[in-house]
Amino acid sequence: MSQDRATFQQLAESRLAEARLLLANEFPSGAYYLAGYAIECALKAIIAAKFLANEIPDRRLVERVYIHDLSKLLSLAGLEDELELEMNANPDLHGPWTTIKKWTERARYEIWTQASASAILEAVGGDEGLLRWLQNR
Repeated sequence: MSQDRATFQQLAESRLAEARLLLANEFPSGAYYLAGYAIECALKAIIAAKFLANEIPDRRLVERVYIHDLSKLLSLAGLEDELELEMNANPDLHGPWTTIKKWTERARYEIWTQASASAILEAVGGDEGLLRWLQNR
């Protein structure tokens, strides 16, 4: 499997589309889970751009990329400060990040309601969703 920037960008869009389909068909737990993965893939797309061709990357950075913690991935992407500034300038972005950063890969072992899944989907892919913000980075 290719783990380049373009693939991660495509996966982010695909996971969001799949999450929307699941929610529309009343499978909120799967929708919730995949919505979180959409953000993980978007963050990993940004991180992938940091790796340069013909250069051996820092081993510690490479090892830290293989996580599912969205807050840590935001930090590895170098976007913590930028997101904080953006949230101060655009308070509508604060709610989505607050909702999204609660997601963990362990969400697959929980039962999620339509309301919970709708909330994370809006936070990820809504008009003020974080995915659009990340795609502009």
